[in-house]
Amino acid sequence: MSPSPSPSPRGRRLALLVVALCWLAVLFDGLDMFIYGSVLPHMLATGALGITPDQAGDLGSYATFGMLVGALTAGTVADRVGRKKLMVGCVAVFSLASAVCALSGSVAVFGLGRTLAGVGLGGLLPTAISMVSDYARGGRGALTIGVLMTAHHAGGILSAYVAKWLVEPVGWRAAFWVCVLPLLYVPVLLKALPESLRFLTAKGRTEEAAALAARYEVDLPAVPQAGPRSRGETSMSALRGLFRGGEWAQTLLYWLASFGGLLLVYGVATWLPTLMRGEGYNLGSALTFVVLFNLGGIVGMLVAGKASDLPLARLRSRDGTATGAPFVSAIWFALTAAGVFLLSVRMPLGVTFLVVFLTGVFLNSAQTMIYATVSIRSAPDKRATAVGWTSGMGRFGAVFGPWLGGQLLASGHGDRGFTAFALAGVSSTVFIGIAALRSTRHREPTEAGQKLVTTG
Repeated sequence: MSPSPSPSPRGRRLALLVVALCWLAVLFDGLDMFIYGSVLPHMLATGALGITPDQAGDLGSYATFGMLVGALTAGTVADRVGRKKLMVGCVAVFSLASAVCALSGSVAVFGLGRTLAGVGLGGLLPTAISMVSDYARGGRGALTIGVLMTAHHAGGILSAYVAKWLVEPVGWRAAFWVCVLPLLYVPVLLKALPESLRFLTAKGRTEEAAALAARYEVDLPAVPQAGPRSRGETSMSALRGLFRGGEWAQTLLYWLASFGGLLLVYGVATWLPTLMRGEGYNLGSALTFVVLFNLGGIVGMLVAGKASDLPLARLRSRDGTATGAPFVSAIWFALTAAGVFLLSVRMPLGVTFLVVFLTGVFLNSAQTMIYATVSIRSAPDKRATAVGWTSGMGRFGAVFGPWLGGQLLASGHGDRGFTAFALAGVSSTVFIGIAALRSTRHREPTEAGQKLVTTG
């Protein structure tokens, strides 16, 4: 990734401001995403809204279907109107949608609320990743994205405590009212979050970029040598660019790896408390697994991000920045598959806690390193499109994972859920592993056409 807008202390403070504001937005994203899985055991036990296990799986898939729609549209929209506007819109959408869930009197209305929430949730992540990528300092792209994604799992931990503190004494609706509170963050983003300088210069909006740079007393990033995208160029042009030349193979490999990864992430996130309760653990212990899983996710993001930025065998982006993210992702997915499979085996409680924690370490950061790979190797004016479509195509797996868990549980084969999810991890290991190996063998010209770099 190219250098930050300025190497000065002022420029570094601006980058930290962007990361901090995006981090809090992603925290709310994680809270809203994980809250359903955290309250689901209670809803099933009490028969809330008349939900059955197979309906519960369908409802989990509604949110991830909404995320699919949000992710597929957000990238191209963000590359046209800007990162800031879309982030603000996404936070507003998933916050208001949680109010629909809290007020719902039927499964249908609840499902509508979760679908709408998914649209906002799916749009926020790729947009926030693109934003922090634009401000990340050279050589720290994967670590910056890893730091950002710790917020998603901090939100998951928060969801477990919200469920633990509110659901039993107050009811499941209270948990969704908590998820409406991020609406208060919208004015903060509008006032404090700057637009991406790289996006503005890449789009040819030099006057806006100059005004923003003057406001924060930082230097403007260099205009890409290939020139800004033409105003007449459509968002579909950026999508077609993902398939030009030899890019199609890498693009499909990233999409397939993302499919298996998100099937695993959202299948486990939705059903972990319920499956573990089915193994004989009480609700308190089942929610403890959610906390450990997400604590592992936070640790894994930092470890994977740092490991990906080490000067080992790495792919190179179009501006020469290197990253080992695809290699780390492949190894992490393999370890994830082993950990998820072990959860299907009855073990002492302490050992189970350890396995859940380690599975969280590897699973969550494995998927994020796919995003890091795609983000780092994409040009600034196409970055949100590339990340958004990789995330969006992976959302098909996110839709399938919760549905699959529900069907297995409804048919009396819930114990096979961990095995099915482990197989998804194996598939992602294969696809991202092939992409990583290809990145060490194939070379292509940079956008400026001046030198050859290894691509992934």
